[in-house]
Amino acid sequence: MPYCWKHGAKLKENEKFCPAYGAPVAKVVREEFSVSADNLIEKVKELLHEGNVTRIIIKNEKGKTLLEIPVTIGVVGVLVAPWLAALGVIAALATNCTIVVERRE
Repeated sequence: MPYCWKHGAKLKENEKFCPAYGAPVAKVVREEFSVSADNLIEKVKELLHEGNVTRIIIKNEKGKTLLEIPVTIGVVGVLVAPWLAALGVIAALATNCTIVVERRE
């Protein structure tokens, strides 16, 4: 399902523009990384600093979604802090995680 790159709202499958802002829907590429719980927070921080990431999804070993982080333009450290705290809890409970990264082309 596509998301608006400006504010992260879910869009219908065939929409070309965000109904709220009129922003064009960009093509999204998905990548998956398998990481241990020890490296989870460092990898997410690294992905956030890359800048072209629109959404980060954390899944457990069974493929169940544990956390979705919508990354909008202009995210600053203060806004990311609660997400990183949640990642710390996930890292304590899980052994291996899959990080799904959505990027705009």
